[in-house]
Amino acid sequence: MKKGTFLNFPPPPMKTGPPMDPHGLQHARDRIHPGCVVCNPANASGLKIEFQPQSDDSVMGEFLAGSEYEGYPGLLHGGVTAALLDGAMTNCLFAHGIKALTAELKIRFREPVHVQTKTTVCARLTESHGRLHGLRAELRQEGQLKATALGKFIEAHE
Repeated sequence: MKKGTFLNFPPPPMKTGPPMDPHGLQHARDRIHPGCVVCNPANASGLKIEFQPQSDDSVMGEFLAGSEYEGYPGLLHGGVTAALLDGAMTNCLFAHGIKALTAELKIRFREPVHVQTKTTVCARLTESHGRLHGLRAELRQEGQLKATALGKFIEAHE
């Protein structure tokens, strides 16, 4: 996958949320998400994915799942796939300076996701209406689309 390219989703026609802040992503992860099982590098049991802002206002992270994340033999557990997609969307919100909780997550499993194969996960903010934000995410292996997600997130009260 070419850096800065969100393969399956065209960019939204206009800026729908706050601008992306690459430094804000790391700050948000460290400050408000310190124990995350998906993206915290210090979580010994975690997936340790480092999401990076892309030039198209998406975020992207890579993951190589070992057999400890298997469901059926050789296949990534569906719950781990869901966590990867949800984590990508959360990190996309962080990159836009938004702290929000998952309100709804709809996943479409298109193809089996294999362990021991590099996995790329991307997410993009598609719309914002007050405290409610819509996002899309996709998971690919070897360029092949394996799963997609639509998420609705609600900004958390401080």
